Amino acid sequence: MPPRIVRRLVFGPAVILGFLLVVVSSPLWAIVAAALVPTVPGKWRPVRLAWFTFVYLGMEALGLTLAFLLWVASGFGWKLRTPAFVDAHYRVLRWCLGLLIRSARRTFNLTITLDERGSVVDRPYVGRPPLIVLARHAGPGDSFLLVGTLLLRGRCPRIVLKEFLQWDPLLDVMLNRLPSRFIPASGPGRTASIEAIQQLAGSMGDDDCLVIFPEGGNFTEKRRTHSIAKLEELGLHEQADLARSMRHVLAPRTQGTLAAIEAAPTAEVLFVAHTGLEDLSSPVDLYRGLPMDADVRARTWRVMPEQIPPPDARETWLFDWFVRIDKWIIDNRSPDRIPDEIRRRAASYDLSGD
Repeated sequence: MPPRIVRRLVFGPAVILGFLLVVVSSPLWAIVAAALVPTVPGKWRPVRLAWFTFVYLGMEALGLTLAFLLWVASGFGWKLRTPAFVDAHYRVLRWCLGLLIRSARRTFNLTITLDERGSVVDRPYVGRPPLIVLARHAGPGDSFLLVGTLLLRGRCPRIVLKEFLQWDPLLDVMLNRLPSRFIPASGPGRTASIEAIQQLAGSMGDDDCLVIFPEGGNFTEKRRTHSIAKLEELGLHEQADLARSMRHVLAPRTQGTLAAIEAAPTAEVLFVAHTGLEDLSSPVDLYRGLPMDADVRARTWRVMPEQIPPPDARETWLFDWFVRIDKWIIDNRSPDRIPDEIRRRAASYDLSGD
């Protein structure tokens, strides 16, 4: 990554300048996009893509402008880490992601159905105990949808992200000012990420939440095969068998999750499953899928601190939860996309208490 001073002086201003140029030339872009409509499959695909790009750049530019104003108002960074300014940054992030989600739903014709069953909606919006959110990771935008939903519910998410995401100027500025951490994807990154998770989890207060994707990355068949082979190599044959039985999620990497639970013993745990975006795993898939016309379904399960097993049983407990999530995905994806053999195996899962 380029040094922070370079990112601040070059990347952010470049985005704002780029957005202003797009605004000035927007009539030309609109004409070009409309002219391409008859030549491209899909319902108004070029226009939809051009509009969402415009919204995304506008969100970045306005968010960066507000972040700069907050920096000035804080005494040029002097009070930037105080609770008042941390809260102000969360408000800006909440507005930005709310705008992005609303635009995505309309532009891509997304229908989002969330089954919470008492997990979140019945709780007051202030003074809630800390929360550890363990989510499935598949398809583009699921992290934006998840974090945006948590922000809109009044939570203050803490996230451990891969370092390369700092190429996005708004994420770089906002999350480096909030209790989140960017971790290198290689080298000593694994140890650093565990330490970051412990620190972020252990310092949570009311209404805070720590977002973790235990799979470590978007689901692909190649990653699934690699994770099974890795478990076999480590002699974890029982876990490898469980990973082999799961067809839509990767074997969870337990270290980070267990470190968070250990560091925040009073935190509740929220498991999140979703389906509807997994077939759009690359920019090419995303473009070809426009408009998505997708029904994105999500389900949450809340586990109270007293329901979490003792440390020596937590690895098995976590794997069992991912088996449950896999079963839920099988039950909620389009039937024609799930082989009969997998459906029969899923029907044998013990999901007592679901």
